Amino acid sequence: MESEIKLKKPVRSGSGVTPLTVVLKPRKCNHGTCIYCPGGDYVPQSYTDKSPAIMRALTFDFDVRKQVQSRLDALIRMGHPTEKIELIIIGGTFLQYPFNYQYDYIKGCYEVLNGVESKDLKEAQKINETAKHRVVAMCIENRPDNCSVEEIRLMRDFGATRVEIGVQILDNEIYKKTGRGHTIKEVIEASQRLKDAGFKVGYHIMPGLPYSNVKKDIEKFKILFENQNFRPDQLKIYPCQIVEDSPLAKVYKKINYKTYTDKEIKKVLTEMMAIIPDYCRVMRVMREIPKEKMINEAASTSIRKEVEDEIKNKKTSIKEIRMREVGFNKNLLKSNTKLKIIEYFSSKGKEFFLEIVNSEDVLFGLLRLRFPGETFLDELKDCALVRELHVYGQALNLHEKGKTSQHIGFGKTLLLEAEKTAKENGYKKLAVISGIGVREYYKKFGYELVGTYMVKYL
Repeated sequence: MESEIKLKKPVRSGSGVTPLTVVLKPRKCNHGTCIYCPGGDYVPQSYTDKSPAIMRALTFDFDVRKQVQSRLDALIRMGHPTEKIELIIIGGTFLQYPFNYQYDYIKGCYEVLNGVESKDLKEAQKINETAKHRVVAMCIENRPDNCSVEEIRLMRDFGATRVEIGVQILDNEIYKKTGRGHTIKEVIEASQRLKDAGFKVGYHIMPGLPYSNVKKDIEKFKILFENQNFRPDQLKIYPCQIVEDSPLAKVYKKINYKTYTDKEIKKVLTEMMAIIPDYCRVMRVMREIPKEKMINEAASTSIRKEVEDEIKNKKTSIKEIRMREVGFNKNLLKSNTKLKIIEYFSSKGKEFFLEIVNSEDVLFGLLRLRFPGETFLDELKDCALVRELHVYGQALNLHEKGKTSQHIGFGKTLLLEAEKTAKENGYKKLAVISGIGVREYYKKFGYELVGTYMVKYL
């Protein structure tokens, strides 16, 4: 039976898992400071002290164990199921921190969720496979120039399944002028390595940067999906704002820079939404930066909803995942579901985007199957890859019965289809980039742990 608890902020766990966000201690990036970055010595460089997650972290002096415990307790109080946790690590380029800090940080997250200390990370992960609060997915924020083979191995050792990289705009001249510290070449290389290791890849995009304009933003955005070197799985779209204490706040008058108006942001977002294909999800629009921290007029924080409402009113067809999810379309559940497969090339590999939808194109579940462009991890030799298996709808605890999407067999249907497709195309094995807490699920279907992946002979 589905949970009868009245949820506070149901959207928080409305996409099938319950996110739990923790923040890294402040540290300057190795490359310096991007022009739009707020900086700051006592908060992470790309955040302000008024962002909700940062305020929570400051309360505990960035102690990760206290952050996890506090957030877990709050989610339970709000009525959210906490047996399937997506751990999200924000605040800086995680892989630029000292290794000992990284190791203890990740170990501490698992230990609090397990309710017991461990002698090492491996033991903590083993316990988490069957713990009450399991890490079913882990997201790390990163930079394109921090995705070497060695760094990818390390992220897998930690249990990461999703990586977000700051791309902002595909323009080397703007990268140079804004102090970004990398080029498009690093974006292309990182995208391929991450996908070929099975990660789900997210880009942070920033329209309205200095030296750009509305026309250029749309042109560069089109390249993200027209050019197979990119084609991300998800996006966060953060229009550039002038935040106090940022380098931009000191020079914006000198360079004659103005932020986009709400009207311009709406135009950019509306055009971007029309471009985004079925396989990509817009995770968030606008940063959580309070108006008192802004210089010049701040953009409306509700601008995403305004744009989406306008799109729905015009009955424009939008393919982006979040607008099609079952959790946001409960009024369109009348017709039967079907399996739909979209094939496309991405970062020198071939992708199969499997989705279960109904006749109104409401999305119930998806699976990302990849035939990799390159295999550089021994455990993935001869393997096709499942980069994501996700069933949408209100998250449930592990043993709860579902009614509309979760826990009614959609995951099994998608996995069996992926196995069939891989086998028909000559692959001997299928490897899943499983979160630590989902390993038990894959064992039921004949998968076993090889390295850090769940692998099955076909």
